[in-house]
Amino acid sequence: MGKLAFIFPGQGAQYVGMGKQIAEQYKSADGIFRQASEALGFDVGKMVFEGDEETLKITENTQPAILTASIACLQPLLERGIKPDVVAGLSLGEYSAHVASGTMSFKDAVVLVRKRGKYMQDEVPVGIGAMAAIVGLESEAVIECCRQAQSEGIVEPANFNCPGQIVIAGEAKAVEKAAELCKNRGAKRVIMLSVSAPFHCSMLRGAGEKLAMELEKVELYDMNIPVVTNVTAEYVTDKSLVKDLLIRQVSSPVLWEKSVETMIDNGVDTFVEIGPGKTLCGFVKKINKDVKAINIEDLETLDKALDELSGHRK
Repeated sequence: MGKLAFIFPGQGAQYVGMGKQIAEQYKSADGIFRQASEALGFDVGKMVFEGDEETLKITENTQPAILTASIACLQPLLERGIKPDVVAGLSLGEYSAHVASGTMSFKDAVVLVRKRGKYMQDEVPVGIGAMAAIVGLESEAVIECCRQAQSEGIVEPANFNCPGQIVIAGEAKAVEKAAELCKNRGAKRVIMLSVSAPFHCSMLRGAGEKLAMELEKVELYDMNIPVVTNVTAEYVTDKSLVKDLLIRQVSSPVLWEKSVETMIDNGVDTFVEIGPGKTLCGFVKKINKDVKAINIEDLETLDKALDELSGHRK
């Protein structure tokens, strides 16, 4: 049997009601929502289960909400002794991965990502930055188009998600110019993303500096499970490297495709996406169609996953 990876989604996966079924059925999952509410000083469950899309879309709400829903959906697996060989997460999801690894407590992580969301949003006023997904163009061509568009301002690759899907970020004018150049180079589709800030580009360096000050206050613990990090796409087992990688992550491209390849090269053949949506499962299958990708976000997907993972109990 091959190795098992737990992977955690990032911003954009959120929806009202995420994690609700599992929290209603599992006391431990409900306990995660309660811990989040205690840590943040407001009812997180109410916001996630009964709130509105607009409130949930505000970055400083989205980030703790997705982290909470993801760690709640993880609880039934932990109860059954299903433990991964490695964990990873896309962008914000890397914090869920660190909670799963034991690097930081859930309460510390939820407070941290709320601040991370606020810093990321505050760094660039709404309307100044933009992001676009480029579909069906080689990464070298996208990088070259960004280089050419820099006469208009900052624009950089922000997410290497899977073959033929790269997200670019930067100043709105420059992103539009790069998107146009990508189209001319033969991109199948260019989608301007409805985001409130240009994540994972150099414009967010200041947010990383503010995050660094908050990370100083957080106690890190020895990691029980290696984390494959967005910034390097390499296994990390030493807690002393974690803070620097999380600071750099805010303004560095997310090397997701490479991260998945690294895990596969290390023997992973089953990926379980834990938390809202199944975007990462889609990316994994595009990176390598021979591996298994399962998602867990409600009781139906949980039951299906438990059947498939019965051999992985430790």
